[in-house]
Amino acid sequence: MSFYKALLWPRLIEEKMLILLRQGRIGKWFSGIGQEAIAVGSTLAMQPDEYILPMHRNLGVFTTRDIPLSRLMAQWQGKASGFTKGRDRSFHFGTQEYKIIGMISHLGPQMALADGIALADELGKRKKATLVFTGEGGTSEGDFHEALNVASVWNLPVIFLIENNGYGLSTPVNEQYKCEKLSDRAIGYGIEGRTIDGNNVLEVYHTINELAEDIRQNPRPVLLECMTFRMRGHEEASGVKYVPQELFDEWKEKDPISNFEQFLLDEGVLNADKIKVIRSGFTSMIDIQIERVFNEPDIIPDPAVEIADMYKPSNFAAVQPSDQKTSKRYIDAISDGLREGMKKHPNLVLMGQDIAEYGGAFKITQGFVEEFGKDRVRNTPICESGIVGAAMGLSINGYKSVVEMQFADFVTCAFNQVINNLAKTHYRWGENVDVVVRMPTGAGTGAGPFHSQSNEAWFTKTPGLKVVYPAFPSDAKGLLLAAIDDPNPVIYFEHKYLYRSISEDIPDDEYTIEIGKARVVQDGTQASIITYGLGVHWALEYAKQHSDKSIEIIDLRSLQPWDKEAVEASVKKTGRVLILHEDTLTNGFGGEIAAHIADHCFAYLDAPVMRCASMDTAIPMNKALEDQFLAKARLGEMMERLLNY
Repeated sequence: MSFYKALLWPRLIEEKMLILLRQGRIGKWFSGIGQEAIAVGSTLAMQPDEYILPMHRNLGVFTTRDIPLSRLMAQWQGKASGFTKGRDRSFHFGTQEYKIIGMISHLGPQMALADGIALADELGKRKKATLVFTGEGGTSEGDFHEALNVASVWNLPVIFLIENNGYGLSTPVNEQYKCEKLSDRAIGYGIEGRTIDGNNVLEVYHTINELAEDIRQNPRPVLLECMTFRMRGHEEASGVKYVPQELFDEWKEKDPISNFEQFLLDEGVLNADKIKVIRSGFTSMIDIQIERVFNEPDIIPDPAVEIADMYKPSNFAAVQPSDQKTSKRYIDAISDGLREGMKKHPNLVLMGQDIAEYGGAFKITQGFVEEFGKDRVRNTPICESGIVGAAMGLSINGYKSVVEMQFADFVTCAFNQVINNLAKTHYRWGENVDVVVRMPTGAGTGAGPFHSQSNEAWFTKTPGLKVVYPAFPSDAKGLLLAAIDDPNPVIYFEHKYLYRSISEDIPDDEYTIEIGKARVVQDGTQASIITYGLGVHWALEYAKQHSDKSIEIIDLRSLQPWDKEAVEASVKKTGRVLILHEDTLTNGFGGEIAAHIADHCFAYLDAPVMRCASMDTAIPMNKALEDQFLAKARLGEMMERLLNY
C-alpha cells in the first residue's frame, strides 16, 4: 500500500500541474508521467541519509523523500520559501536536509558530483551508496564517460541510473547511440551493467535495493538502464507530434501506476473504495497546499541581499606566523602552503594528474604521498571536468579539495563545472563549494599557445568565484592557505615563470593573507602602476631602471574580489596610472580597473588611464615572438607616454 501511495502522489501532483499550465497559472512544466516507477522505486530502496542526484523528470524522488508539496510548489513558483528563493526553477536545486542534489540544465555534470560524494563516504568509512540519474541522451556527453571512468578506477559505490525514455527532446534513440543496450557500455569500464523494466516499481525497488546493499559492503560502481517512455513532451510547449501514435499505445499499456494498481486489486490489497478514498484525499491535500503557495507574497527584490548571497561568508581571521623564516622559492612556498593545509584540515584531498608518486608536472607535491597517503593525494585520470565535479561532490559531503590543473590552459575541459556548478551553487541554494583550483599559468618559457595563456579574465567576470594571483613566495603561501580555508570556490593562479626564478624569506609555519587585499610594493608620487602576477616584477624592473622617477607599484594579489580602496588611494595620490598585465589587451582584467578609476577617480587624474597588456593574438612559442607578444615589450613606451602627458 505504501508503494502505491508513493507512486500515486507524484502522478496526481503532475496532473494538477498540467491543469495549472493550461490555466496559465504556471509557466513551464517538465513531465515525468509514465516514469514514476523509476524515481519512486529507487528512492524507496535507498537509505534516507544517502544522496540521490535526480533529473528534471524525477518528481517522485522529491516526494518519496517527503518534501512537502508546498515547499516544492514555492520552488516552482519562484517564491521566497522555495529552495532557491526564486533564483532558479524546476528541480535545479539541492537540499542537505533531504540529501537530494538537483541537476543543472547541462545534464551531465551531476554524475561527477556523485563520484565526489561517494568518495567522501569511502574516505569517511561510512558504507553508503550514492544514486545518480541521467537520461539516454545524456550518455553521449563527455561527463557521463568521465564519471563512469573515475568511479570504476576508484571503486566508488555509485549507481549510475539511465532513464531510457526513448527521446532526447525530439531525437530518437537510433540517432543517439549505436549499441543495442546502453548498459553494455559498462563493459568498457570493467563494471557491471544491467537493463530492467523501469515501469515496474517492484523490479526497480528490488534491483536498486540489491545493488545498494552489495556496493555498500563491496564498493564499486554499477550502470543500470531502466527502460521506460516519456508520455508527454520534453516540456509541455514542445509537444509530441514527432512520436508515432503506436508508441503511445504500446506504452500506455505499461503505465506503472495502473499496472501496479491492478496488481494490488488482484492481490486483494486494494479495492475500488480504497482507491477512491486515497485519490480524493490526495487531491484535497494538493489543492490546499498549492493554493497556500499561490497566496504567498511575491519576492521584493533587494540588490544587497542578492550580492551578499553570491558568496558564503568566509569569516576570515588572519593566522599570524611565528618569526622563524626560511628562504623559499615561489614553487616551494606553494608546496609549503599545501602541506600546511593538509596538516590543518584532515578532510582536505588533493587531486590532479600525476600529483602522487610523480609529484606533479612541476614537482610541487613531491613527497606528499609518503606523508599523507594515496587516499588524500590522488592521481586522476585525464578528465578535468570529471575531477572538478568530483571536487564539488566532496565538498557537498563534508570534504575540502584542491584540484591541480596541470596547466591553466587545460581548464577549458572543465569550464562547465567551474562556471555553472562551482560558481553558481551557493547563490542558487546556499551550499558552500569548498574547492580550490590551482592554475599554473603564464608565458615566458616558450611553451606556446596551449601552455602559456593568461586566462584569469575568463573567471573574474563570473560571480561566485574568487580569483587570486600572487606575485611573491610569501603571498603565494598565505593566499593559498586562505583559499583552502575559504568555503567558496577559489581559482588560484600561480605563474610558472616565477616557480624557480624568485626567492624570499617566508614564515615556516601556517599564516594567511586575506583574499581581496592589495599590497603597496613600492611607494611613489609621480605615477601608479597597478598590476599583478609577473607584471609586478616587470614594474619593479622598470622602476629600478628609472630610479629618477617616483613610481608607486600596487600588487593586486586578488582579482575577485579586488581592492578598489587601495587602487583609488594610489590614483588619488599620484594622479597618473598605468594598468599592467600579461593577459591580452582586449577584455583583459585591466579594462575593469580602468573603468572603475574613470568612474570614481576622474577628478584626481592628470592624464588618461592607460593600459599596457599583451598583444591581441594567441601566444607564440618562438622566444623573439613571445617577447614581442608580452606587455613588457611596451612598458617603457607606455610609461613615457603617461609621464609626459
